Amino acid sequence: MAKADPHRLKLSQLRALVAIVDQGSFSDAALHLDLSQSAVSHAIATLEDELGVLLLHRGRQGAVLTPVGEQITEDARQVLRSLDSLCHKAEEAKGLQAGEVRIAAFRSVATHILPEVIRQFRQQYPGVTIAIDEKSHYEMVENDLRQGRADVGFTYLPSREEFDQWELLRDRYIMLLPPSPQPPAQPLEWADLAAYPLILTPADDGDRQHLDRLLHRCGQQLHPDYVVREDSTILSMVERGLGATIMAALAAEPIPPGLRVAELPQPLERVIGVIVLREALLPPPVYAFLERLKTVWLQSETRRTAESLAVEGR
Repeated sequence: MAKADPHRLKLSQLRALVAIVDQGSFSDAALHLDLSQSAVSHAIATLEDELGVLLLHRGRQGAVLTPVGEQITEDARQVLRSLDSLCHKAEEAKGLQAGEVRIAAFRSVATHILPEVIRQFRQQYPGVTIAIDEKSHYEMVENDLRQGRADVGFTYLPSREEFDQWELLRDRYIMLLPPSPQPPAQPLEWADLAAYPLILTPADDGDRQHLDRLLHRCGQQLHPDYVVREDSTILSMVERGLGATIMAALAAEPIPPGLRVAELPQPLERVIGVIVLREALLPPPVYAFLERLKTVWLQSETRRTAESLAVEGR
């Protein structure tokens, strides 16, 4: 008996075998495959001839696998699954040759988190365009996703149930004081804040509203002496001794040389997360971007942990 030659096997034969087993008979398999029953019978007969073994018992009860038929059918399933996977990856690759990822985010995320993610993503998918729309309020981010104007959003967590969401980082609030040779108390007392004119963003700013809510839980209320929209302007005013500010650490980066950083009397933080609309059918470039974001941020977190442990070990 000649040795079975894998190069002579056909995918149509394997599909016929799996269809017969799944459908229970040659006739039902033929209907499932949209073939004639004789074509299905021929496929199985030539497959058995090529392999030199009996795969199916034909009888009144339908088609029943032989012991070796059971093993070969499972192998055939694996071949067909691999073929499906191959085609799926090819379709994904075609979808990633062009397209756009639309991102809605607030400034500190767009400045400090996204550039490295975009750099790596564009190296892998140079044909995909990245569009970033900076927002002054996290609710504007969520609304852009809801209205279909953005695919990916960066907001404060927890967000609403209509979004799939996961935490990216926790960003603590700090007090930034004007330059002085006198180091600030660590941490400050609430009464210490009253010693400085306070510079804050407007009341309609999303981060200001979040900070106000956190302080309200601590029984505190802020009364700014200056109201300024741009973080960079606030930092410049503090640098020139016009007052102090409370700002999220990420938003303050890079902190101008000479400014003194003090911890608040109670730890306050904002939880920054990534959201996508739960029911949205997102294109392949968006999924690829999210995977790259997770990879880059995991690498960054691992590096920061290692650096922190190294400092503690000195």
